[in-house]
Amino acid sequence: MIRAFQWDLARQVERLDFLQALLPRYAAWGYEELYLHLEDAVHYPSLPGIARDDAYTYQELGELVLTAAQNGIRVVPIVNLLGHTQYLIKHPDWRDLNELRDERDRPLATGQLCPLHPRTLEVADKLLRDVAPYCTAGKVHVGLDESLHLGKCPRCREEAARLGLGGHFAGHVNRLHTVCGALNLSLGLWADMLYFTPEAIPLLPRGITAYDWYYYPFAKKPRVEFFNFAERDLQPALQKQGIAYYGCPMNGAFRHEPLPVFGDRLANIRSWWQRCTAVKAAGFLVTAWEPQRLALETTTLVDAAAANLWLEPDADDSTSMLARGLERIFQAKAPRDLARTLLAADASAFAGYARWQINDRWDTFAGNEGLKPYERERTFFARLGRAKLPGALAASVTFRSYLAERDWFVRQAARDVFKLRRLLSKAARPEAALHLKAMSGAATVFAQALKTGRKAAQAMWRQTRNPHARGPNEFVLDLDERRLADWRTWLKRAARQPEIAAGASPVCGAWQLQFMVHNFAPAVQKVVVEQQAGDGTWHELAGRFTLEFRAYAARPRTKLKREFTVPVDSAGAKLRIAVRGVGQVAISHVTLTDGVTERRARVYQPAKILGKRAPARGFPAADWQVNQASLAVTFG
Repeated sequence: MIRAFQWDLARQVERLDFLQALLPRYAAWGYEELYLHLEDAVHYPSLPGIARDDAYTYQELGELVLTAAQNGIRVVPIVNLLGHTQYLIKHPDWRDLNELRDERDRPLATGQLCPLHPRTLEVADKLLRDVAPYCTAGKVHVGLDESLHLGKCPRCREEAARLGLGGHFAGHVNRLHTVCGALNLSLGLWADMLYFTPEAIPLLPRGITAYDWYYYPFAKKPRVEFFNFAERDLQPALQKQGIAYYGCPMNGAFRHEPLPVFGDRLANIRSWWQRCTAVKAAGFLVTAWEPQRLALETTTLVDAAAANLWLEPDADDSTSMLARGLERIFQAKAPRDLARTLLAADASAFAGYARWQINDRWDTFAGNEGLKPYERERTFFARLGRAKLPGALAASVTFRSYLAERDWFVRQAARDVFKLRRLLSKAARPEAALHLKAMSGAATVFAQALKTGRKAAQAMWRQTRNPHARGPNEFVLDLDERRLADWRTWLKRAARQPEIAAGASPVCGAWQLQFMVHNFAPAVQKVVVEQQAGDGTWHELAGRFTLEFRAYAARPRTKLKREFTVPVDSAGAKLRIAVRGVGQVAISHVTLTDGVTERRARVYQPAKILGKRAPARGFPAADWQVNQASLAVTFG
């Protein structure tokens, strides 16, 4: 079984010298193949203008491939040729390849590649010819994952109606297989679209490779998120068709996580290793995605830990694997103690949309959720930050400590506004003045935490990336800095004009809609709050996906509850709560409050179920703009 790893250079270009220095270490750990996710991270000779400003030159990509070859590692470029093709569509010359069109058949600005466009094979041929010299493993990976707009344009709709979506998808694979064959390359593709179109498998060409991915721990078979985490097994059908099979765990973080959730990642890796061994898979690929908010060394740590599965198979528990990874990467002293601490940090992971919403706005956390968990997180990461940690880990923990401070500060600030309103409603002006002074003092303390967080974000970034550029964590900090400035301005105004406390503030609205979301059957849902305008139209006030990105949430039945709060300008606003996407949620404990007065919705308890059950099969109808069900919010 081939052991492989991946670098996601499409999301984040890393310093070439740093990557080259890592390759001998990966070879020593027993890795044999390197997958390079590229998109616009390379200047393709045949497609001028596609690459972004900081992309590698064609020659630099060659240097990386040569260094890999010198260390016995074969390279497989990943060239997305269906979904995740915004890197092509963004360019005016290739915009017309977009599957998504407006009512006049003009291509939209965003979307995915149309498999039947007359120029699709032209652009595919250009890209594949350019990367062919660097396909030292004799194969190229063409992506094709998460292509949920399949069959949307007029020409594709017609073919899908005739052949079915499976036949339509298989036709694209077969055409790309022909292009690859002319270049003496074997084709690889991600397997997830075959969960939705299993009828395509008998129509696929023999000799290709399917890469099956799922990023949570599992017992014997991976699960499908869109199907309410139902088990599925593609391997027997793929084997019957003569298609090679790779199992693909993930080493890093989802979206905005500043640290890998080490326990979940290692458990996912073990699940795939056991499955790949059991089904005699052709390969085992540890993938990496969206590393731009992480220090690259932290995902490399997971790769080093994963190597225990073949280097020291008797030490395959999470603590032993992570401890050996810490030794291999950082030459850490007392590695088992540090491994246990990092695994304990999983309990306070900054994971899931309910946590990440604070990156976008501060006024959706004025609720009834207790602050003790956030106080524990502050204490945990502050203490961990004082420990002697290797550089990349030290910066990552310090930045995570800042996020813990922000979580507590923003939630406490909203509660302080409610308390201020109560004091003013009782005409307790002296107490209100003292309270405002304390609020200002808390803002001053948080300003210092923000400075520390910025230094940590810069350190995480600059070790492996362009030191003259700024990373996405810094842009989040820029927004935090502006929100903090707005908050401090508001506090000063409130000290002069206490009556403004009754209106909207940077941390809450004049009124706050509060309710509980019960994610009892996880799939891919989005909960939104809408307000009706005077002309009868509805406008979204806030929305949030229910995805948690944690092992405990990746199961068909859960008891997950998350509070959702939204600022509202008036107690008389006409509101509704809706669910979009795939799956059901339940809503309960709907209230509207200004911190002084609380109004309960007529539907308060028991919980009201919204949406339809996630399907067990078929192509996902995932439309994040259309309500599947809604609940009118009326108050007694």
